[in-house]
Amino acid sequence: MALFQWGCATVNNSSEKTTDYTLNKPDATNILPDILNEVSGLTEIDSVTIACIQDENGILFIYNILNNKIEKQYSFDIDGDYEGITRVHNTIYVLRSDGTLFEIKNYQLPDYEITSYTTGITAHNNEGLCYDAENNRLLIASKGKVAKGRQFKNKRVIYGFDLVTKTLSAEPVLEFDVQNIKQFVITHNINLPTKNNKKNKATEPIVKLMTSAIAIHPLTKNLYLLSAADYIFFVFNLNGNIVHIEPLDPEIFNKAEGITFLNNGDMLITNEAQKNKPTLLRFNYR
Repeated sequence: MALFQWGCATVNNSSEKTTDYTLNKPDATNILPDILNEVSGLTEIDSVTIACIQDENGILFIYNILNNKIEKQYSFDIDGDYEGITRVHNTIYVLRSDGTLFEIKNYQLPDYEITSYTTGITAHNNEGLCYDAENNRLLIASKGKVAKGRQFKNKRVIYGFDLVTKTLSAEPVLEFDVQNIKQFVITHNINLPTKNNKKNKATEPIVKLMTSAIAIHPLTKNLYLLSAADYIFFVFNLNGNIVHIEPLDPEIFNKAEGITFLNNGDMLITNEAQKNKPTLLRFNYR
């Protein structure tokens, strides 16, 4: 188990553009079908197809990006709070918020197999799921505190789920401290909303870090993380160093709950409907 510490990597401070994507100008926007109003995660299948879920029903949707249509849908479990999804070759994994994983083998075949795993994660709200190919594991990100108590107030974690043993890492493989991130934002002059600290009345950035989605970039191998609650976009390397932090425009990212990448590096992000229609945004890799 590797417990990564925060480094002092260089950050692009522009609120308009990351190194690789222009977040304030999607290259394409799809209005998703109404059945995906509560879209809560997506994963790449090929250059024109994704698999996605919505957080009320145990249904896997296969969606074509080009013609904006659901091509197939499969039931894999009863209604529940499904938050994350990722593909590993011919198997798709779905994360329920309580930490339960559903493994859908040969999802494209009529006789697909379903197995569930109780991971034992102590956090009650888990939303981020992605495939870490280099370590042959899944990464599972808890949205909020891992446990009750003041010592956990600023702690956020990501666990590893070994795909050989089908077991969870005993300790988190990544730990984030919200106060450290706030200090990083201040040090690098990143333009985030601020509030007054009650103790010393100093101004500090608003950072909740409530992970709603994660994905590993297929080319750079960096970890991308969305925090929908505070409209922030994070990029880390897998040594735990911050590569980039950027605010998200709430008009474009009203509730960003899913992220995935195509093999060429293009990034796809989905938004739940709320007051608007559900959307899939495409950002071409520069």
